[in-house]
Amino acid sequence: MDAFGFPVAALTAVLLLLLLSLVALGVRRYQLRRTLGTFDASLCHAPGKWELGIGRYADKHLEWMRLLSLSPRPRRRYLRSSLELKGWRQPTEQESTKVQPGTVVAMLSYEGQDLQLALSFEVYAGLSAWLEAGPVIGIGTWR
Repeated sequence: MDAFGFPVAALTAVLLLLLLSLVALGVRRYQLRRTLGTFDASLCHAPGKWELGIGRYADKHLEWMRLLSLSPRPRRRYLRSSLELKGWRQPTEQESTKVQPGTVVAMLSYEGQDLQLALSFEVYAGLSAWLEAGPVIGIGTWR
């Protein structure tokens, strides 16, 4: 190989790897969005740290996956019976730059810890119904 052959081959390999990663991200996003029970949601688990992601309703869990990840597994799982919906509010001015436009912030409690989800109001209504539709706490139930 001449002096330019190796750098050009290396650059081509890096660009091809980048292109394949972008295609894989697109395929993952497409697969997740066409699955029933998925929705766009930003998660705030530490004050001021919002992450874009995708939520998914499972049988007994609310799953949350990062938007820019190749992993098919959820990053966080919240047991349905341990989630408590405290209400919703409009995003503050500081939050409005970190979350998607047109969202509301759902305030939740999970095992004593507060967490917030930024999602559309229609998705918030669905989340509220999903949580309320769970079995009532009592003898022989999982909640």
